[in-house]
Amino acid sequence: MKDIYAKDYLAGSDFTLRKGDTHEDLGMSDRELKKALARIRKRLGKFQDTLYAHGKYAVLVCLQGMDTAGKDSLIREVFKDFNARGVVVHSFKVPTELERKHDYLWRHYIALPARGKFGVFNRTHYENVLVTRVHPEYILGEYLPDVQSVADIDDAFWRRRFEQINNFEKTLAENGTLIYKFFLNISREEQRQRLLRRLRLKEKNWKFSPGDLEERQLWDSYQECYQDAIRRTHTDVAPWYVIPSDNKRAARVIVASILLETLTAFEDIREPELPDDVKEHLHSYRNQLLAEAPGQAAPGKDNPAEDQPR
Repeated sequence: MKDIYAKDYLAGSDFTLRKGDTHEDLGMSDRELKKALARIRKRLGKFQDTLYAHGKYAVLVCLQGMDTAGKDSLIREVFKDFNARGVVVHSFKVPTELERKHDYLWRHYIALPARGKFGVFNRTHYENVLVTRVHPEYILGEYLPDVQSVADIDDAFWRRRFEQINNFEKTLAENGTLIYKFFLNISREEQRQRLLRRLRLKEKNWKFSPGDLEERQLWDSYQECYQDAIRRTHTDVAPWYVIPSDNKRAARVIVASILLETLTAFEDIREPELPDDVKEHLHSYRNQLLAEAPGQAAPGKDNPAEDQPR
């Protein structure tokens, strides 16, 4: 197996998307990749238990990518061994009428994970500088005071929005949220094959929309916007990782490995110790429980069975 180091997938402010790899197999077969992921996600699941017990950090995982990049299946496979109460997934669709009555970050803010939990954003607040940048007319639906027409959506508008996003993430990080942003990088040819698969397999038909083909024609525009967004919002507290994703199994192993490597580096995240007055009596508590006969009711309590309705 090829060694995986988080630093090798960091984007950086000079990131160039067209030079980024889209395929990686880590020198492993599909079967080996599946086994590797099982090992890693088991350790991630144990870490989540520790994170919950520690209770001072939250983890936010942001997933972005072109249509068919594999976000849904990655979430399903990477977080499979988590306690269901320890991870919350949000898939952001077209904003609702209520959401449009608030600023564009509002719906993301209220979906953030609590301390001790993982939150996964399947598509994220970055849709507001990606889809809306390719389709600036969508901004008109936000009813912004200073935007009367598409002509008002200029470079200054996007600079402000990037600054707002960076400030949003900086605030989260300063208050205990660990942020990981992953761009699942697939090739145009791989997207074509995945769309064909949706059309070929009856059980996958529901995933297809004619709009997918319309958006595909804007591939170059999306690639340019992704590159700019990643460059402008790659920060120390909220880094971008670019993941080769033509091979879905390898992409899952890489994402899981990055999370495990970087999260376990936080040495302060550990289970809290019991108070000294409890620790010094652990032996007596154990003896008290061992002294009970199986099924024995607690002293002074009636037999619970006698309280059941007849």
